[in-house]
Amino acid sequence: MAAPTKLDLTREHRALFTAPTADFVEVDVPELTHLALAGHGDPNTAPAYAEAVGALYAVSYSLKMTSKRSGGPDWTVAPLEGLWDAADPSVFTRGRKTEWDWTMLILQPAHVDAAAFEAAVAAVATKKPELAEPLARLELRRWTEGRSLQILHVGPYDDEAPTLARLHDEVMPERGLAFDGLHHEVYLGDPRRAAPEKLRTILRQPVRPSVE
Repeated sequence: MAAPTKLDLTREHRALFTAPTADFVEVDVPELTHLALAGHGDPNTAPAYAEAVGALYAVSYSLKMTSKRSGGPDWTVAPLEGLWDAADPSVFTRGRKTEWDWTMLILQPAHVDAAAFEAAVAAVATKKPELAEPLARLELRRWTEGRSLQILHVGPYDDEAPTLARLHDEVMPERGLAFDGLHHEVYLGDPRRAAPEKLRTILRQPVRPSVE
């Protein structure tokens, strides 16, 4: 008997994990399920950020392995994603990272429900008591971004500012669009393994028609 096919969420939602590098394309982001954990501060130095990412991956793998052991679906853990915000949006182009608000995300299969989530959190809390604080704030979030523009950025994260400035100052005004959600990044490149110049990041912005 052939082994069950492992679910790959990046293939199932291919349009959300691919984009050209030359220009922004429009996508329609459907309702999706994510693990989500919010925090504040420089992601390069804030201990809360590293703890949040650790909690997200630990629970994601717990959900996957519990499902697989029980004879349920198996899947490939999806890439890390992040929503970014600030009281003053200019901090993103000025590099003032200590003022950033973030919500880190990992996409989950649609069948993951509250009961599975709570069981996974409890299991990880037992094995990793050092993650008790971020685990207590972890959420299972189901939400829809809808109409969005996105592009693939290749290179260091710190070099995104010119592309975002073009989106805000040129692309959106030319297409008659306004902001309709937080700046969203999908990290296709692993900074622990890839050189900074080879990192690949989807930059996404939910939009709506602007009102004159």
